[in-house]
Amino acid sequence: MVTAAGKAVNDDMKDEMKDDMKTDAGNIAALEAEISQLKAEFDALAKQFAKASEHGMGTAKRAAALGVEQLRSQGEAALDNVRSSAKDVEAQLVAQVQEKPVTSLAIAAGIGYLFALLSRR
Repeated sequence: MVTAAGKAVNDDMKDEMKDDMKTDAGNIAALEAEISQLKAEFDALAKQFAKASEHGMGTAKRAAALGVEQLRSQGEAALDNVRSSAKDVEAQLVAQVQEKPVTSLAIAAGIGYLFALLSRR
């Protein structure tokens, strides 16, 4: 048989267990809320990282395109310089041949003879 004192202790224990369950339920709810908040923050960070990656890739593409354009313009400038130099040399050569045609013919014949000797070997 249960005495009144035993029943009171039993009721107190039940009340404490109910309070503990309420506290545990409150803690679980708080943890779930924190987990939801952390997921939202993680998603926001992932979006920011993706945006930063796209921005970095776009910047790299623009820099590469700019570098290609600079190299192209430098190559065209160098080609123009070579063409100009070749035209100057050609003009000097034509002037030399017109000024001294016999000497130019003798030099050309000598160079041809040397090439013929070299090609036989």
